Amino acid sequence: MADRLQTVIEQYQRFINPGLARLIDFMGFGVIEERASGCYIYDHTGQAYLDFLGGFGVYALGHNPPAVAAAVRAQLDRQPMSCRVMLNEPQAALAARLAEITPGALQYSFFVSSGTEAVEGALKLARLYFHAAGRPRRDFVAAHGAYHGKTLGALSVSGRPKYQQPFEPLLPGCRLVPFGEVDALAAAVDADTAAVILEPIQGEAGVIVPPAGYLAAAREICDRHGAKLIADEVQTGFGRCGTLFACQAEGVTPDVMCLAKALGGGVMPLGAFIATAAMWEPMQPNPLLHSSTWGGNPLACAAGLAAIEAILEGDLAGAARDRGTQLLSGLADLAAAHPSILREVRGRGLLVGVEFTDEDIAGMCIAKLASRQILVAYTLNNPTVMRLEPPLIVSTQQVEQVLTAVREAVAETAELVALLADEVEA
Repeated sequence: MADRLQTVIEQYQRFINPGLARLIDFMGFGVIEERASGCYIYDHTGQAYLDFLGGFGVYALGHNPPAVAAAVRAQLDRQPMSCRVMLNEPQAALAARLAEITPGALQYSFFVSSGTEAVEGALKLARLYFHAAGRPRRDFVAAHGAYHGKTLGALSVSGRPKYQQPFEPLLPGCRLVPFGEVDALAAAVDADTAAVILEPIQGEAGVIVPPAGYLAAAREICDRHGAKLIADEVQTGFGRCGTLFACQAEGVTPDVMCLAKALGGGVMPLGAFIATAAMWEPMQPNPLLHSSTWGGNPLACAAGLAAIEAILEGDLAGAARDRGTQLLSGLADLAAAHPSILREVRGRGLLVGVEFTDEDIAGMCIAKLASRQILVAYTLNNPTVMRLEPPLIVSTQQVEQVLTAVREAVAETAELVALLADEVEA
C-alpha cells in the first residue's frame, strides 16, 4: 500500500505538477481515490469519505449513478464515438430534450466536453450574431469574481487577476463590473457590447448570491442596448440551486445558456451551449464555423439523456431546496456562535459557502474535516470561503453528520486561533 502511494506521489511530482501534489497533501487528501458510489469515495486503503464537494457540481446524482452508467455501457456496446459524417441519434435526442426543459425559447444546442468550451462557444456565437447583422459588436461585460473557465476567451471574462495576468494580453473589450450592482452593470453596457455574461450565483467567487431582481435587471439592460445575455449555468444548473436552472428563480430567459458538469451525470464529460433560433441563424449558412471532434459523441449524449431523466424523476431540485435549508440553517447557527472566525454563511439550495475571516483559518477547518473523512474545499477565486456542494441525493442524516463535523472542526480551529493569539500577545 505504502509503495503504491509513494509511486503515485512521485509520478505526480515528476510528470504532472509538483505544486499540485503538495497542495493535495496539504489539504489532507494525500491518498489514492480507488472507487466511488453514491455520496462516498473510497481510497486505496478502503477508507470511506463522505463527499461534500461533489466534483464542484459534477456529481448531482452522486458517484457512479446506476441509470447513467447503464446507459453508457449500452451505448458503448453499440457505438462509443461518432464517425462525424452521419446523423447521431443520441445527440439529436439530447438536443431535443434540452430544448424542452430549458427556459424560454432556447432551442439549438452545440455539444462540447467542458464548461469552458461552452463559454468559448457562447462568446463566439454572440460576436457572430452581430457580425452577420452587419453591425459588429465585439465587447463583453462580465463581473468581478466571475469564473467562466481558463481557456483564453473564458479567462478574459473571468474575474480574478491572479489567473489572468500571466496570459495577457487577453481578449480586448472585456469589462468587469461589481457583481450584483445594477447601476454598475447599466453603466458598462453600451452600443459596442455584444453580450453580458453572468453566473446566476457566483460559485468560485465564494458562493455570492446577488440581490433579488439583479438578473431581471440584467435582462432589461441588455434589451435596452440590444446586447445579448449569456447565462453561465455550468455549476448552478440541473437542480443545484433549488430550481432546475438558477435563472428560473427570477423568471429570466437568457439568449444563450452554458451547461456542463452535472449534464454528464458524473459519468461522462459533457457540456453544451444552447441558444435561441435567432441567435443560431448565422450558423446555418456555414454549420462548420464552430466544431468539435469529441463534442456530442454518443457515449456522452447517452449519459446526458439518462442524467436529465434521473434528475427530473427524482425531483432533485426539490431535494436541493430541502437539504439546503437544513444545511444553511445549521451553519447559520454555527456562524452566530463563532463570530471571531466565521464571517458569513450564504448560498441557495446545495451550493453553500462558509466564509471565514482568514484563508488560513479556512484551510485549517478544511483539513480538520478531511481528518474526519469529509471532503470539502475552498472556492477558487476566494480561498477564505469553504464550499459545501454535495450530491443532490444526499440524505438528511448525512447533512446532519456533516453539520456535527463542521461544528467540531470550527470549535477546534477557534480554540487554536485563540491560543495562537494569546502566544503572540505574550
